[in-house]
Amino acid sequence: MEKPVILTVDDDPQVLRSIARDLRQRYGEEYSVLRAESGPQGLQALDELVEAASPVALLVSDQRMPNMDGVTFLTEARHRYPDSKRALLTAYADTDAAIAAINQSQVDYYLTKPWDPPSERLYPVIDDLLEDWKAGHKLGYGGVRIIGSRWMPEVHTLKDFLARNHAPYEFLDVEQEETAKAIAAKLDSPATQLPLLVLTSGEKLYAPTVAQLAQKLGLRTAAAAETYDFAIVGGGPAGLAAAVYGASEGLKTVLIEREAPGGQAGTSSRIENYLGFPSGLSGGDLARRAVTQARRFNVEILSPQEICQLTFEGPYKLLTCGDGARISCKALMLSTGVRWRQLDAPGAHALTGRGIYYGAATTEALHTNGEDVCIVGAGNSAGQAAMYFAEHASRVVLVVRGRSIGEKMSQYLVDRLQSLPNVAIRLHTEISACHGESHLDGITLRDRDSDDQERVETKFLFVFIGAEPNTAWLNGSIARDAHGFVLTGTDLKAEQLGEWPLPREPYLLEASVPGVFAAGDVRHESIKRVASAVGEGSVAVHFVHQYLAVS
Repeated sequence: MEKPVILTVDDDPQVLRSIARDLRQRYGEEYSVLRAESGPQGLQALDELVEAASPVALLVSDQRMPNMDGVTFLTEARHRYPDSKRALLTAYADTDAAIAAINQSQVDYYLTKPWDPPSERLYPVIDDLLEDWKAGHKLGYGGVRIIGSRWMPEVHTLKDFLARNHAPYEFLDVEQEETAKAIAAKLDSPATQLPLLVLTSGEKLYAPTVAQLAQKLGLRTAAAAETYDFAIVGGGPAGLAAAVYGASEGLKTVLIEREAPGGQAGTSSRIENYLGFPSGLSGGDLARRAVTQARRFNVEILSPQEICQLTFEGPYKLLTCGDGARISCKALMLSTGVRWRQLDAPGAHALTGRGIYYGAATTEALHTNGEDVCIVGAGNSAGQAAMYFAEHASRVVLVVRGRSIGEKMSQYLVDRLQSLPNVAIRLHTEISACHGESHLDGITLRDRDSDDQERVETKFLFVFIGAEPNTAWLNGSIARDAHGFVLTGTDLKAEQLGEWPLPREPYLLEASVPGVFAAGDVRHESIKRVASAVGEGSVAVHFVHQYLAVS
C-alpha cells in the first residue's frame, strides 16, 4: 500500500534539510517525506500527487518565502487536498501572521523556529496532527465496504455510525459506480438485501442493523461486571469528562452510550472556541481523544447500548439495557444530552435520510461537491456546518427564523459567514415544505414578514433547530422540568423533594434521588457549550466522592 505523503516547503536549504531529516527520523517508516524549495514548487508537487491519486497527510511550510509566502501556499494547497493537515513554520516575530492564518486560512497549527529539541517542540505537535488525519482518512486503510444507494436512510445510518466510531469504510454507490451496480445485479432481491456490507474478513452482511454491525466490529455492548462504583449514561463531553475524572480517581467506572461516544458535539464539523485548541478541532477529534483518555484509565465503555429504565434498590441504582441486561451502580451520572428537534414541514419526515439530515452529517460532504446546500438553524452548530459545507458545495443557503444570526451565534462565526462569497443568509425565513420522491429535490422557503414563498432547488438540507432532552426513558424516576430537562441542586423545589431521605440538601449537580447526578445539556438551565459540559462532568465527580464517602 502506498505511503501517505508529508510535504515540507522552505526556501532556506539548510532549514529544509533539517526539517525533512527530523520528519524522516520519526515518521519515515509510515510516511513518504518530500521536500520543495518554494511555494510554486510545492504546488507543482501537489498537482503531481493529485494526478497519481496519492494521499497527502501533512503540509509543513515556512512563512517567509519570496514570491509566495507560507500562508498563501497552504491556502492554495487546501484546494488540492482539503483534508490534509497544515502547519506553518514561523519566526517568533511572525506569530501575529500565524494567528491570522489560523483565522483566515484554517491552518491547523504553527510552529516557531528553531524547534530543537524535536522530541519536545516538534514531534508532539506532528503526532497530534497525523493522528487526527488518520482518524478522518478513510481510503487506503482498509475497512468495511458499503454497497447501496446514497439516498437510502440505512446507508446514511451505517456510514454515520462507522465514522463516529472512527472505523474506516468505503462507500460504493449503486447509482453511480459500475462495481456497485455489478454487485447489486447479482443479488436475489436488492430491495431487501441492500445495503450490503463487506467486512475486511470477506464476510457479507445484508441490510444489517447497527447492533449487528457493532457486534461484527467487536464493539463492547455487554458489561463485564454486575456492579460499579460509578455508571454514566451518555457519552458526550460531560459524560466522557466524568468518566475520565472518576476512573482516574479510583472509581470502578462504566460509560453507556446508545450511539457513539462524543454525543451531539461529536458530530460537529468544527469547535473553535474550546480552550487549548487555537486552530479548533472537529467534534470527532475531540471525542476520539477523550475516548482514548478514558480507556487509558480503564473506563469500561459500552457502545452502542441503550438504557431504557432506571429503578432503585436500596442505595443501588439499577439500569435496564435495551437487550434486557441489568447494570447496578452506587452513583449514577445522567449525561444523555439533547437531540435536534424534527423539522415540522410537509414532506420532511419521508425524506429524512434521503437528503434531509439532522446535525452536520459530515459523512455526506463528498456528495455535496458542486451542489447547492441548505442549512436551517441559527446557533454555532449551524454556523460551523455552513462554514464546512461552503468548502465543498457551490452554494450554501443558511435559513434563519430570527432577524439576526448574531442573536444565538458567536460573533467570530457571524463575521466569517458574512465574508464567504458562496454563503447566502436568509433571515426571518422558515421552511414550509420539502419536495421529492425517492430523495429531496427542493424546499419551499416562506418569508415570515411578507408570507411570500419561494421554491429553492437542493438535494441536501441539514437541520439544526432546537434541542429536546433525551430523558423520556426516565419516566417519573427523576424530577424534570416541563421540557424534560433534569432538575438539580437549588432548582429542585420542596414538592419535588417530598421523598428526599437525607438531612442535607441535594448537592449542586445532584438530582432528586441521592447519588444520581446530571451534567451537560440534559440538565435544566445548562449552558449549551462543550467547555461547560466538560466542566460540569468533572465537577460532578467531586460530589460523587462526597456521596460515596457517607453512603
